Amino acid sequence: MTAQIPVIDLELALSDDAPEELIASVRAAAEQVGIIQVVNHGVPAELIDDFHDRIGRVLALPREEKAKLASPTGHPYRGWRQWPDDFGRLELERFNIGQFDTVEEAKAAGLSEEYAQLYAHPNVWPPQEPGLAAVTRLYHDASVGVAERVLALYSRVLGVPLSTFPISGRPYYTSFVVNDYPTWTHEDTGTDDDKLLLLEHADGSALTVLHQRGDYAGLQGQAPDGSWIPVPIVPGALQVFSGHILTKWTNGRLRPGRHRVVAGGTVTRRSTGVFWHPSLDTVIEPLEPFVGPEGGDFEPELLWDQAGGQVEEYLRVFGRPDQIAAWRERRPYVAELTELAEA
Repeated sequence: MTAQIPVIDLELALSDDAPEELIASVRAAAEQVGIIQVVNHGVPAELIDDFHDRIGRVLALPREEKAKLASPTGHPYRGWRQWPDDFGRLELERFNIGQFDTVEEAKAAGLSEEYAQLYAHPNVWPPQEPGLAAVTRLYHDASVGVAERVLALYSRVLGVPLSTFPISGRPYYTSFVVNDYPTWTHEDTGTDDDKLLLLEHADGSALTVLHQRGDYAGLQGQAPDGSWIPVPIVPGALQVFSGHILTKWTNGRLRPGRHRVVAGGTVTRRSTGVFWHPSLDTVIEPLEPFVGPEGGDFEPELLWDQAGGQVEEYLRVFGRPDQIAAWRERRPYVAELTELAEA
């Protein structure tokens, strides 16, 4: 059977009356692709629209104004930045928001002194949109609720209690990112493989809850045979990706959702993702129902060990010399673009 990314009525799938064929389609997608789309998910359309309208106005500001919204310490996961390709052409514009604004806020939420230091680098809230922070918190919390419900659905699909998964600790660890993909009219774009605006990868989260909007289906998920499946833009739907944590918990039974974004010509695309993890003191390892006599296929790892070194690892893999220098010197980083990219 050809791998598919189904659109799932989440409320129906969680009900006692869920049709077996619906559950079967969720199982197949979770095991083969690691991506589903959900509707009837409980997040008000008005909240999604409000957030996107606000962040859209921020991203539409003149570049010189947006440059003031870069992280003052060069943190790659705070504030605004642009991502050029090797020719200086804009591939991606991004706005990152940390889970907490300050160390004190993180400690008040229950994080230890050590863990709270993740938030020593502040969020950057645009003064042009004074209500953005409050709407972002509402949107974030609603997305976490979707992740919790999808995990409940997956536990049903797998035939295990939800309590199997170590998610009772609070607070969960999350991150929040908005990606804005520009129009791409450069003539070197032929096939999808010729120009990727976001390279193929699977997320390090347990689940990622995404909302996409725009005029082209640039998001693609990878099938087991290596081919790529477009994820169509379905009005009102949220996309849910399984991450590496869920794969490790299930000892490989649930596939991580490998995905990429391809250039789409003369139209734009925007996505908003909330990356949902368990609490930072969780040891990530295969869980008992999924481990046979031979043991698990993944070594245990404390989530904090991954999260605490995330920035350095990101810069090691993806950082450019000027970006790394800005981080080391704790100053803003604004990428240089060619005149063609800025036009």
